[in-house]
Amino acid sequence: MALPSLSGPFVPPLEGPASHLVVLVHGYGSDGNDLIGLAEHWQSHVPGAAFVAPNAPARLPGSPGYQWFPISRITPDDMARGVESAGPVLDQFLDEELAKLSLPPDKLILLGFSQGAMLSLHVGLRRAVPPAAIVGLSGMLAGAPPASADGPPVFLAHGDVDEVVPVQAMLAGAAALGAAGRAVQWHLARGIGHGVDPTTIALAGGFLSLAFRGLLARQGPASSRLGTKT
Repeated sequence: MALPSLSGPFVPPLEGPASHLVVLVHGYGSDGNDLIGLAEHWQSHVPGAAFVAPNAPARLPGSPGYQWFPISRITPDDMARGVESAGPVLDQFLDEELAKLSLPPDKLILLGFSQGAMLSLHVGLRRAVPPAAIVGLSGMLAGAPPASADGPPVFLAHGDVDEVVPVQAMLAGAAALGAAGRAVQWHLARGIGHGVDPTTIALAGGFLSLAFRGLLARQGPASSRLGTKT
């Protein structure tokens, strides 16, 4: 059976032909228009990057928004099954969008929020050619990261009063990624619930800039400080 095709808003690079592609993966019940507005905050950090924010393949019943997979409860096992079912659809979209821009797979940056963060981590950590970076906001690592000699650097951020996805999910994910040898940095947003604050947006922009310039370490321990190659 053919996988569904995805579409969503697209923002071209500020400068020249695209050198990178940043894919913004929305959360449960949302859509691509909800995240594409973040591109304006980050374009100056990655002036050669195009941004695209696909809508998930399924409508959320009774809502104008979309879902990557149904959610009845947020547990590691349920989320692992969900990302495994939705992963191939996003993976296909990534290949299609890279091909449109004539970009190799290592010029991809994945950035997801909540359910989109779970999916971005699952897909990005398993791509045959690792992306330049993954950013996961207010999400969780659904399942153990794959063992690999190489992998994308990761930035995680989470509000410490998140009432939807507990902040412990980010801390556990950072620890698991670090133990697997991934270079992962994380940020705890004080007083923030299930959302993204200006400080997190600024830190994510700095991380994207380092990824854009190829300056991020790809292996190393988990750290609460942004790390670069030495």
